[in-house]
Amino acid sequence: MEQFSDYLPGILLAYSAFLLGIASPGPNVLAIIGTSMGVGRQSGIALAYGVSLGSLCWALLTAFGLSAILATYASALLVIKIVGGLYLLWLAYKSFRAAASHQDMSARALNGGSRSPAGYFVRGFTIQMTNPKAALAWIAIISLGLGPEAPLWVAFAIVAGTAVLSLTFHFLYAVAFSTPFMVAVYARARRWIQGVLGTFFAFAGFKLLLGRS
Repeated sequence: MEQFSDYLPGILLAYSAFLLGIASPGPNVLAIIGTSMGVGRQSGIALAYGVSLGSLCWALLTAFGLSAILATYASALLVIKIVGGLYLLWLAYKSFRAAASHQDMSARALNGGSRSPAGYFVRGFTIQMTNPKAALAWIAIISLGLGPEAPLWVAFAIVAGTAVLSLTFHFLYAVAFSTPFMVAVYARARRWIQGVLGTFFAFAGFKLLLGRS
């Protein structure tokens, strides 16, 4: 029980970073929103499931890859923390810049014409797995909760928890944003949301960079 409490704060911080990353719509989330609005809710949900599966694959590759690296080279944690911390600070900069901007988010359906739900699922998985920023994002998220002596269950807990969050919130995006009303609601609160996200990303980034190796 004591060991669990030792790793719980880091696990929760990883969950928070992932959740707030979803709350700041990137290209994949905007594609889900645009597809739900422009094509239909069913297509948006299929795309969301594909993105979630891709996110799970990145989480598995990163979590257990870092676990293997740290098990062999504990000193690699310093490099991983620097990379993750700098990426989080970059996300903070992007969030603060978005908060200061008067330009609303632009959500559009995917190019290439309409597809079957299975086609949208495959497209969602593909665009997530071919996103070069996903690796950096997952290094930052996993390194928040994974230390050099962390047991394997910590990596599993981070992967399982973020998988549930990914599936839930990408699905909610597809359902909620299938109507223009929710887009308008988000647009009104967008600058405040981005400001809060920027503050958290800055905190998490400095925590990684200044924390003990």
